[in-house]
Amino acid sequence: MVNSTTLHLHPDRLFPSDEKVRSIARNLYEQIKDLPIISPHGHTDPRWFAYDEAFGNASELLIRPDHYVFRMLYSQGISLESLGIRRQDGAPVEQDPRKIWHLLAKNYHLFRGTPSRIWLDTVFHDVFGMRTQLNEKSADLYYDQITEMLTTSAFRPRALMDRFNIELICTTEGALDTLPHHQAMQGTPMQSRVITSFRPDDVVDASREDFIENINKLAELTGQDTHSWAGYLQALRLRREYFRSLGATATDHGHPTARTANLSQAECEKLFAVCLSGQSTEDQQELFRAQMLTELAGMSVEDGMVMQIHPGAHRNHNSIIFNHFGRDNGADIPSQTEYVQALKPMLQKYGNDPRLSIILFTLDETTYARELAPLAGHYPSLKLGPAWWFHDSPEGMLRFRHQTTETAGFYNTVGFNDDTRAFLSIPARHDVARRIDCRFLAELISQHRINENEGVELAFDLTYNLAKKAYKLDK
Repeated sequence: MVNSTTLHLHPDRLFPSDEKVRSIARNLYEQIKDLPIISPHGHTDPRWFAYDEAFGNASELLIRPDHYVFRMLYSQGISLESLGIRRQDGAPVEQDPRKIWHLLAKNYHLFRGTPSRIWLDTVFHDVFGMRTQLNEKSADLYYDQITEMLTTSAFRPRALMDRFNIELICTTEGALDTLPHHQAMQGTPMQSRVITSFRPDDVVDASREDFIENINKLAELTGQDTHSWAGYLQALRLRREYFRSLGATATDHGHPTARTANLSQAECEKLFAVCLSGQSTEDQQELFRAQMLTELAGMSVEDGMVMQIHPGAHRNHNSIIFNHFGRDNGADIPSQTEYVQALKPMLQKYGNDPRLSIILFTLDETTYARELAPLAGHYPSLKLGPAWWFHDSPEGMLRFRHQTTETAGFYNTVGFNDDTRAFLSIPARHDVARRIDCRFLAELISQHRINENEGVELAFDLTYNLAKKAYKLDK
């Protein structure tokens, strides 16, 4: 028995309980556990890698950027102000990082059984060498040791990238971002290791309160008349070109639904004008987003950028949090999402074109076997992204494999991406995915559905090769 206060990571964690299958999983894992990390989609701050400045303290690094952490604490009545999350109105919030850290330590038991607990324990153990569990008594030990380590050169962002064996990481920036940090990395070794992805939601979502303002900014950036339909589309092409000049190989689209449309040019012009008037209805805004997915798919056919679609999140569900703290502060909720009819207009137009590559995600797991796997198992343009966001967990990954493999196979999926803001959790997240894939493959081998050589080959592909190929990072 391990002492209850000891932080111990069992070498067989997440593997099957059956001894024979566990042995197969362990053998597969040993062969792929040290492969380089490809992180083809995420939300880490490119500033870290451009300037290689020291991280400030334990709270700044491990709590404030991680909405998985503070949404759980908020759910138990702990205010975001007490966690130091900045308010939009400038009202005071907790500034003492040690007090913020004590709040996490006191409430760390809330994370039992969650993937956040796995990720955080792995960071504490493997990155910072902690051997005592985090709790109220060990809070100062953790805070002091981690914060002191962060002052050393070994814990600068670039050194950690090397230590974590991260071969490449992709950040995600909006269409209006001028990418100064990516520009700063040009001509350095980071240029080929940290690239951007193009996320145009800020200029294609007419429901946003800043949509018209953003369209005007788009005009300033590109010199195009963005109040005309043709000028607007050309401006988007120019922004894509700029992102590609700084290494981008993919776009990303976080729409509420997967709906697409294929309107005539006259209909597009009329709809765009209504959206620019500020008088558009919710239905018109949804139709505009739908048309823009099809337009952007056409642009991907032209320029070869991989298209990621992340639908199905009811974003900023808590209006009080949105009004006080802004977007993306842990109040997003999965919603029921339909794909078969929603994607048909776009797929009828572009889905058979070999130049188009779409990676499709979902927060609605009920669609895996019924809709997504059959779609990806047919259309040459479609691949399935891994279990995402709320389902980025051991159980979620297993559900994904069990429900999609029999119809889509492995090679209509794209490996794993961590989709995180929390830089230090990247190795832990990839390790969980590697262990779960080895667990799934071990079950197939034990059932004599694939042989061991195939299992090893699949383990390499799921860990490394598929992501490089899907995101066009192997060229």
